[in-house]
Amino acid sequence: MSDYDGLYVVKDGNLVLRGIQNHVLPNDTAPFLTGGVYTKDKRTFGFGRLEIKAKLNPAKGAWPAFWMLPKEGKWPDGGEIDIMERLSHDKLIYQTVHSRYTQTDSLRINPPASTIVGMNPDTYNVYALEKYPDSLVFYVNGNRTKNYPRVVTTRERQFPFAEQEFYLLLDMQLGGSWVGAVNPAALPVEMYIDWVRYYEPKKN
Repeated sequence: MSDYDGLYVVKDGNLVLRGIQNHVLPNDTAPFLTGGVYTKDKRTFGFGRLEIKAKLNPAKGAWPAFWMLPKEGKWPDGGEIDIMERLSHDKLIYQTVHSRYTQTDSLRINPPASTIVGMNPDTYNVYALEKYPDSLVFYVNGNRTKNYPRVVTTRERQFPFAEQEFYLLLDMQLGGSWVGAVNPAALPVEMYIDWVRYYEPKKN
């Protein structure tokens, strides 16, 4: 992510994050520049429900993502929560959890660490996560799509998500080993974020 001003626009009540070919920062060797915002050192989120309403415009090599990292702790032990990842022109999004259990121990089946969900590529969708002491529950447009539970295991760090609060990242990425090469002719590409909402559990 770059802090170049042209990657960030507020337009029609939306935060617009852009991915562009780098013709503007000659001292930066990166071929592409991408816009992103995160709440690290500003705001973290504990138990409750987090929602992002967004429209993801497609381009070959575009990789928009809404994800969370722990306030402290190294990857993957502290965990990572991927609320939404989209690749290029896919009509699908990926919702995934990462931890020492899934990455170092490669235990991604029981319980399943990832799911693939359909979305409407032509309009806004609402992506949500509910975080509980014993599970992570994912949604798309109000439909429950995935539950990742804490399980009984002798392995360490299967469910580090309840131990601390996480911060949120919203970014328009370009390129990488998973999404593949970028088509410069398809740029700029934009992601429109209408709103982000967080609902805390009701206190007794």
